[in-house]
Amino acid sequence: MNWLEDRLRRDLPALAELLMEDEAAPPSRDDDTMADGPHIVVEIGAQPAPRRRRWPAIAAAALVATVAGVATLIIAVSDSTEVTITVSEQPTAPSMSGAVSEQPTAPSMSGAVSEEPTAPSTSGAVSEQPGVGNGRDSEPARPGEGVRVLAGRADWSSGYFQAALYKRLLEELGYDVSHPAELELNPSVAYTAMAQSEMDYWPNSWYPAHSGWLAQELPDGSTVADHVAVVGEQMISGSAQGYLVTKSFADTYGVYTLDDLNDNAEALAAYDATDPVPGNGKAEIYGCAQYWTCDDIIDNQIAFSGWDSIVQVRGDYDAHFAIALENVNNDVPVVVYTWVPSRYITLLRPGDNVYWMGVGNILDDSNPTGVQHGHEHDQRGPDGTGGFAAIGPDECPSAAEQPDGRCPIGWLTHDILVTANTEFLEANPAARALLEEVKLTVLEVSLAHETAGTDGIDPDELAAQWIDDNRDRVDAWLAVARAAG
Repeated sequence: MNWLEDRLRRDLPALAELLMEDEAAPPSRDDDTMADGPHIVVEIGAQPAPRRRRWPAIAAAALVATVAGVATLIIAVSDSTEVTITVSEQPTAPSMSGAVSEQPTAPSMSGAVSEEPTAPSTSGAVSEQPGVGNGRDSEPARPGEGVRVLAGRADWSSGYFQAALYKRLLEELGYDVSHPAELELNPSVAYTAMAQSEMDYWPNSWYPAHSGWLAQELPDGSTVADHVAVVGEQMISGSAQGYLVTKSFADTYGVYTLDDLNDNAEALAAYDATDPVPGNGKAEIYGCAQYWTCDDIIDNQIAFSGWDSIVQVRGDYDAHFAIALENVNNDVPVVVYTWVPSRYITLLRPGDNVYWMGVGNILDDSNPTGVQHGHEHDQRGPDGTGGFAAIGPDECPSAAEQPDGRCPIGWLTHDILVTANTEFLEANPAARALLEEVKLTVLEVSLAHETAGTDGIDPDELAAQWIDDNRDRVDAWLAVARAAG
């Protein structure tokens, strides 16, 4: 996307410098923070797209809107790295799916699941179109020909693009890849499904938050970690997360941290008058869907900080976000958890209609709620300095109170990575090599989420467009995978 780089350098030079620097020298993952096991990469296959639109044109729309004057969000993704995400205001609300409130059961594996759990089946149809858009005279090698792959994805929409992308990449290697929507799972079942060979890979792992799921014990006495491995470096330090509050409410009452909300009786009463359970003396904040892991982290943060007047509301995230968006647009007080990369941050824009809220005491590994694997919820990190981000006081007013001017956002940055079944990886070296090669930036994934939300483009079509517009990069990944296979 050279034209996009040129436009960024002309109109937003600070943003361009950070982003292009990040792309030129992506940070390496610290293996000590990850689960033991080889780095594994999973491939995604390519399917013919019903129609194609140039990715740069889509990115241009988002960029032009940004340059027209909406907002720039700068989030530190590590002590030494900043990622700048330029976002544009969109008037539409995110789609609403059914509420995630009941304990999910193990996924049913009807039709598409290979009967042999230790090796992919060699039966079944294969992708009909090899090497889409490769521009070569000879047909490229297809080391995955005849191999069925069981792909999965998370039950949060911001992971759909990556799932579709990996599927198409694997198909270009000849693999017959199931649609990730057939195995749309939350973390509580995704890791056990992979360990039991019911799913081959899942491209939506958030580490270290998901590390606790690797310790789950299976019926045979082994653990999930004995059967899965983390593969590649999809997005190292690729996520930031925290709490957003209605800007007008925060400014009126001077509520810039969750501690302020808990302790300010006047602000609490104003908030309680319009929250999900009015008049109970509590501030209900919109958190995570059940079994996402972040829901347990939020409860631990509340207990650890002694926020007796704050309660998390679990449920369908998109439905709750739509309510929060409406509240913010009408200057009604609301606090909602969110993350980047996602489209949500283009609708609730720090410094414009919301602020990032500060957290006075960063959660340690004490696990005050006693939840299983709660010691993994530590947000201070190995060196004890985590939970802060280089976000200025215009977007996070509580940063002004910090000696270094950084926002006490309360959450570690996370690596977004692929986790895969080890037997699948061992049996499919081409797939493994592909998964190890794929690296994405926060900017391009955020643009994909924004495009999908704004234009209503299906993730599969969006992935096909992205592949077409990044053909040289994709071909380099595939070349490594073919050599390994």
